Amino acid sequence: MGPYVRRVVSRAPLADAGQITDALSYAERNRRFVASLSPAFRAGVLERASAMAARRRDELARLLALELGKPLKDGRGEIDRVADTLAVCAAEARRIGGEVLPVAGWARGVGNTAFTVRVPAGVALAITPFNAPANLLAHKLGASFAAGNTTIVKAPPQAPAASAAVVRLLVEAGMPVEAVQLLHGGGEVGAALCAGDQVAVISFTGSAATGDAVARAAGAKRLVLELGGNAATIVCEDASVSKAAADCARTGYSNSGQSCISVQRVFVHRSRYTSFVDALAAEVAALKVGDPLDESVDVGSMVDEQAAQRVQGWAWEARDAGARLVCGAERDGATLRPTIVAGPPEDAKVVTHEVFGALVAVLPYDDFASVIETCNRSRFGLQAGIFTRDIGRVITAWRELEVGGLIVGGSSNFRLDHVPFGGVKDSGFGRESPGCLIEEYTVIKTLLLRDMSVFGGVAL
Repeated sequence: MGPYVRRVVSRAPLADAGQITDALSYAERNRRFVASLSPAFRAGVLERASAMAARRRDELARLLALELGKPLKDGRGEIDRVADTLAVCAAEARRIGGEVLPVAGWARGVGNTAFTVRVPAGVALAITPFNAPANLLAHKLGASFAAGNTTIVKAPPQAPAASAAVVRLLVEAGMPVEAVQLLHGGGEVGAALCAGDQVAVISFTGSAATGDAVARAAGAKRLVLELGGNAATIVCEDASVSKAAADCARTGYSNSGQSCISVQRVFVHRSRYTSFVDALAAEVAALKVGDPLDESVDVGSMVDEQAAQRVQGWAWEARDAGARLVCGAERDGATLRPTIVAGPPEDAKVVTHEVFGALVAVLPYDDFASVIETCNRSRFGLQAGIFTRDIGRVITAWRELEVGGLIVGGSSNFRLDHVPFGGVKDSGFGRESPGCLIEEYTVIKTLLLRDMSVFGGVAL
């Protein structure tokens, strides 16, 4: 059901127990064949798929707009990232290798030689979310194929056609059908796949609660979990208020705030607090809300009406607890107008929970040490942003903030797809980027040569 158009825009068959069993068996049967494909072949497929994604940019962006209410400009940005991600996966496929270990550095190793090589894990399971279904699938499936695995994809129920389109890109680019299977369904399908003995590694992106369920269903398997967040951005007294406000407005409401690193909590030094709130309100007022298929629209709909109702309710709760509702909290179906909540209490849901919607909370702070401590009270720790010209504060924040990444001179909502990305605490573990994922998708295999040494064998 398209959240903005309010009609069915795509259909997909729900996988039953027999199909899940068949998919797991098929993957197990074909893992050695996929592993035998050369890195050069795998890289070539990924490069062709990257080029095809760039050519189909508008078509795929329109699909995202229909299925998810994502504005065309955001959808095109996501498909640009798909093309980049697949190209980086191709480059990483060409770099997979091993090393010669310095065994002769220890007396017992003298006269011997040891090597390592990275080999495919076997069967990978990729479970993707609705908010960036194309690019996050490109990360998981692209890196898994680059590593030489066969992959089972469990698509998000809200974006079956977008997920199928990415898989189709790769198959049309030459990925053997033995290397990928696409299944549709909800949590029960994901749980059954996670429990499959054939699966060697699972990459999941989604909520912390679902991530916990994935881990319990998986048992003793390798996991990469990229979970939720309630990202903080700090605006120091030496920052440009206009630049910080413009960036927070642009990145706080893109994709209706449905990103794990979307701007949620903005902590502003008290001396700049009022001017920042005014500047942010002016920037938000300039955002155009409406039909995601309209080229000029900045903010479309949320994924469904229930999600929009939840965020609206949290805004009202914060207001009733003493916060100032600066703007927004008006809803038409699944479309929520960009909302600013100023000065919410520290126990408000808009502060302690992951909003995952078109709402930004702004809070004042008095000293830098205290704001670092306040940010760290969150059970999440994915990514943060900071606006300051003081390199000392930057280093302190990088060292002290309990997050997986810090953006300097920008909000929390910025990512380069070839740079390690992931969190701590309830935001998960493991790192996403093609290079990091390939490490998770492969295992180290050692070769030890007794009484044959490339280092010399005399021990004096």
